Amino acid sequence: MSKLFSRSLAEEIRKREGKFPILAVTGPRQSGKTTLLKSLFPDYTYVSLEDPDNRSFAEDDPNGFLQLYPGRTILDEVQRVPALFSYLQTAVDESGEMGQYILSGSQNFHLLKNITQTLAGRVALFRLLPLDHEEMGSAGILPDTYAEACIRGCYPAVFHRDIDPADFYENYVRTYIEKDVTELVNIRDTQSFRTFLGLCAARAGQLLNLNAIANECNISQPTAKAWLSILESSYIVFLLYPYHENFNKRLVKTPKLYFYDTGLISYLLEIREKSEIVTNRLKGNIFENLVVANFLKINEHRYQHRHYYFWQDHNGLEVDLLRKTAEAFDAYEIKATQTLTSELFKGLNLFSDVAKPATVHTHLIYGGEGSLTRSNTDVLGWKHAR
Repeated sequence: MSKLFSRSLAEEIRKREGKFPILAVTGPRQSGKTTLLKSLFPDYTYVSLEDPDNRSFAEDDPNGFLQLYPGRTILDEVQRVPALFSYLQTAVDESGEMGQYILSGSQNFHLLKNITQTLAGRVALFRLLPLDHEEMGSAGILPDTYAEACIRGCYPAVFHRDIDPADFYENYVRTYIEKDVTELVNIRDTQSFRTFLGLCAARAGQLLNLNAIANECNISQPTAKAWLSILESSYIVFLLYPYHENFNKRLVKTPKLYFYDTGLISYLLEIREKSEIVTNRLKGNIFENLVVANFLKINEHRYQHRHYYFWQDHNGLEVDLLRKTAEAFDAYEIKATQTLTSELFKGLNLFSDVAKPATVHTHLIYGGEGSLTRSNTDVLGWKHAR
């Protein structure tokens, strides 16, 4: 039997309902956007622009469409009718009503493009990503081990309906390729795109080398760049950029590639059992992706507006995750091991020396359970990393 999970973003949306005429929620398909909005706004009319009749009406007669739905309306997959945005601007400017329309969409590029062009200053924008570990812990569904968490992923439907992850992600990939990707770019050979997706999964948590991926996939570099952009705009992958402040060293300036969900990575790499994660050569990368993605999800779901980076120089010194505040740095080392050794703290200690005189708060996130303080570093089990 399905259940509703409490989403942290709900409170943030409520806080801004009376401050903006339009609220917009983006995020990947199956992240729970429609469920959240219907539960938050039960008295609003729900209109899906995936429906051909609704879409045709909105395209052919936008004024008539908005007269039928003059307000207190949820417009789902609104990016499918780009012409509607200008009419929405006029409608909210004339009414002055707050919370008049709730927009939802799963294609970040088109939705953001139309918002910035026509609705700037009129809309509060939110991102609902797959469940974060705090939400899963509150619902009692956070797996016992990081290996199981990597395989099951964080999409609500896997837990709503107790679906086998392999079944869910196979259908997710098929639907995604057949529906979203072909709408965004002309891909004649979907198998090549699926190969590209798999190659990206094998490089999760690593520096992005788009030329290498293109060569291995037998596509051009511009094509690979376009496909990566599609994966980003559909909330499949994201790039983490390096922190550029020069501590008198040559810095790596290439971004790192991550997926929003490790269940999809595991599926694409044909990892089906948690025991296979532990012995896989990419274990460290998948675990790092699990942790980094969770920081990103909490940042979005709590509306924190934090900026995260990594730091790496050409001598191999690296900090997996870095946040700069006005007062200090928060530096995170992420290791899948469940055994704490002094070697794990080496990179953090070196970065603290390099960053002087700035203050550095160091954190080690590992694959174990307990949390403690060791060598002036906060040691956090993977479940408690946030």
